[in-house]
Amino acid sequence: MARKQLVVGMDGGATKTAGLLSDLDGVVLAEETGGASNPQVVGPEKTADVIVSLVEKLCIKANCSTNEVLAVVAGLAGAGREGDKVRVKTATLAEAKRRRVSVGTVTIESDGRIALEGAFKGRLGIILIAGTGSFALAKDHKGGIHRAGGWGRVVGDEGSGFVIGRDGLNIVAKHIDGRGKATLLTKLVDERFGLSNQEKIINGVYRERFDVATVAPLVIEAAEAKDVECARILNKATFELSEHVRTLVNKIEESSRSRSKISLAFIGSLISNDNIYQKILKQKVTFSLPQVTVIAPEAPPAYGAVLLSIRSAQEQL
Repeated sequence: MARKQLVVGMDGGATKTAGLLSDLDGVVLAEETGGASNPQVVGPEKTADVIVSLVEKLCIKANCSTNEVLAVVAGLAGAGREGDKVRVKTATLAEAKRRRVSVGTVTIESDGRIALEGAFKGRLGIILIAGTGSFALAKDHKGGIHRAGGWGRVVGDEGSGFVIGRDGLNIVAKHIDGRGKATLLTKLVDERFGLSNQEKIINGVYRERFDVATVAPLVIEAAEAKDVECARILNKATFELSEHVRTLVNKIEESSRSRSKISLAFIGSLISNDNIYQKILKQKVTFSLPQVTVIAPEAPPAYGAVLLSIRSAQEQL
């Protein structure tokens, strides 16, 4: 029997890891899930254990040998820096050797990188991510990868859940003080979180590690109800995110010295759902950048990891 040529792609985070086993034509042969694999949360060694275990589970499900796996690409939250990628790769190879499991060539990528690859199935385009944090990634005509944002909550993360939540608490504080305009958000924050006065808000934020980003959906809810102050927050946030997109559109156009249609996918809890925030953002982007078309991601991040894994395997053949 001829030896199969297979690859594995993974999408890992702080709660679970999705894994796909595919042939070199991109046909998925098996799907499995594993445990948390964010190295910042569980550490490189535990991440390595999850990756190797998932390869084994996928091969058992597809009735194949791990010796037939040519390449593994794992896109992980918390693995955006080169040092983290190296540590996880080293730990994975060591774990595979210890367990006598063949994993082929191992590549560790960020979760954003595989999301970009999956969103357009390897073609050029831009993904804009807005969850707790925010950033944008683009792939140009030559396969070059470009990034905007992602500087973290202290320096950047404009348009993110944290920044919108922080700005929301700011207008609540001003309302309570009497130095700002009335906002429906004050009532919503009290009802949802019991933060009704200065003492409770300060204790929650500074002593009890209240998750500021959880206020962002309430800002969106209040804006939907025509709250002027919350609408102002969203207008500022969408301007900032549209500037992320503009920067990457310029990068793509520089790579070909021409202007052509560019696909954009919204990813993340704040903008992937149909709400007023997404609507304002889409309107701003498409009005100021008519060459951009907003589309839904064509494939999940795990399949983006498969596509990168196929490329890695083909380079070996």
